[in-house]
Amino acid sequence: MTDPLARTRRQSLFALVALGLLAATPMTQAQDNWPNRPITLVVASGAGSGVDIMARDLAQKLGAALGQPIVVDNKPGASGMVAGQWVARAKPDGYTLLYSNASFIAVAPAVMAKMSYDPVKDLSPIAQTAVGGIILMVNKNLPANNLPELVALVKAHPNKYSYGTWGEGSSGHLTTEWLKKRAGLVMEHVPYKTTPQIVNDLVSGVLQIGWADPSTPVPMLEAKQIKGIAISGTVRVPRTASIATMGEQGHPFDAVGWFGVLGPADLPAATIQRLNREINKILQSPETAKRMEGLNFEPPPNKGADEFRKIVQRDIATWKAIAADLNLKLE
Repeated sequence: MTDPLARTRRQSLFALVALGLLAATPMTQAQDNWPNRPITLVVASGAGSGVDIMARDLAQKLGAALGQPIVVDNKPGASGMVAGQWVARAKPDGYTLLYSNASFIAVAPAVMAKMSYDPVKDLSPIAQTAVGGIILMVNKNLPANNLPELVALVKAHPNKYSYGTWGEGSSGHLTTEWLKKRAGLVMEHVPYKTTPQIVNDLVSGVLQIGWADPSTPVPMLEAKQIKGIAISGTVRVPRTASIATMGEQGHPFDAVGWFGVLGPADLPAATIQRLNREINKILQSPETAKRMEGLNFEPPPNKGADEFRKIVQRDIATWKAIAADLNLKLE
C-alpha cells in the first residue's frame, strides 16, 4: 500500500518543480529572443565629441551584427553622472547600454563626495573599445610649443591663465591639478559640458589652455588652428604622433584613458557575453582598425567582460590614490 504522506510529499515536490519551470520559461525565452527590439546606447558626452563619434560608429556596426537598430542618446553633464545614473537605473534587460570613457566611470568616483550611483555595484562592464591618453592643447598664439615651455609660462604668470576640461572630476581636471602641484602652478579650472566647446574656445582665443580626447581636436590641430602640447598616458596616438607624452617631457603621468560599453547591474551573463563577443569581432576587423586610426585611436587587444571589470576596478583605485594625494574632493 502506498504511504499517503509520501504520496503527498511527491505531489508537492512535482508541483514545486513545475512552478519553477513555468517561472523560468519567460525569462529564458526573453534571453533567447534578445534582442527583439531597438537598443538605446546612452552616450556620456555631447554630440560631435570623440566619445560620441566612436559610439555612433560602434552603434551602427553592432546593430547590424545583432539584427536590431541601436539608437544613440546623448546625455552629457555632471562628469558623466547624468548618463551613468540613467543606465544604472534602467531595467537590466539589455535594451539600455552606456558608452563612456574612463574619465566618467573611473575618475569621477575618486573625487566626488557624493554620487547618485556606484559604478562598481550599479553597472556591468561589457567591453573595452579603445585605449588612449588625453591631449593638452593651447591657443595658437600662446608662446608655448611644448610642456616645459607651457609650465614655465604659467609659473611666471600666476592666475593669468585658466584651463578647460569637460567637467569637475574629469581626467583632464585631475591631470592638471596633479601637474599644478608638481610644478607649482596657479591657474583656474573652467568646466565645460563637451570637448567640442573647449576646442572651439581654444580656436577663438576665449580659452588659452584646454584638454580633449584624442579625436575631437584632430582637424583643428592639423589645420594649425590650435597647438598640441602633450598627451597623457604612455603612448602617442596615430594622427598626432608628433605630440609627445607628458612623461617624455619630464612629467610622467601614466594613468591610461579608455572607452567602453557598460550596462546596468544584473545584466544577464548571456547578454554580456554576446555583446562582448560581437564588439570584439567588430574591433578586430581591418575596417574598424582603419576607422579607429582615422579617429586617432587604436583598438585594444581582445578582452573579455571580466577583464574589463578588473580594469575598471583597478583604475578607480588608481584615480582615488591620485585624488587623495591632491586632497581633492568635490561636492
